[in-house]
Amino acid sequence: MEWGYIVGLVGVVLTALLCGIGSAIGLAKTGQTASGVLSEDPKKFSKVLVLVVLPATQGIYGFVFAIVASGSLSLGMDLTTGLSVLLASLPLMFAGFITPIYQGKTSSSAIMAVAKKDGLSGRLILFPAMIETYAILSLVISLLLLP
Repeated sequence: MEWGYIVGLVGVVLTALLCGIGSAIGLAKTGQTASGVLSEDPKKFSKVLVLVVLPATQGIYGFVFAIVASGSLSLGMDLTTGLSVLLASLPLMFAGFITPIYQGKTSSSAIMAVAKKDGLSGRLILFPAMIETYAILSLVISLLLLP
């Protein structure tokens, strides 16, 4: 049985899957909030658009990682190498799931603030963008740890 390959594949698949799920949860939150704001004032679409889509980036990071990490997988690889791929996946696997959820909550709050004062949108993007930093760092660490 190809245990090394299977263990490594599990790490890659779970990373892509959890990043996608986290992004979907974050996007649901921002989409719901933006829908409410835009129902009152459709002219604010351009002001809230970036805040709405910010949580989607972690899903993209999971996808990119899966493509790159799949290059480390091969039939016949030993269990140690498979475990290395799995362990390299962990930083992005967890951060890619958790950060978009909190980024969605932070972006939703920013969207609500834009509803009250649309001139704040440029400054408010800083708060959810700070959460993005940790997703980017986890992507870099996971890529560097790949065998």
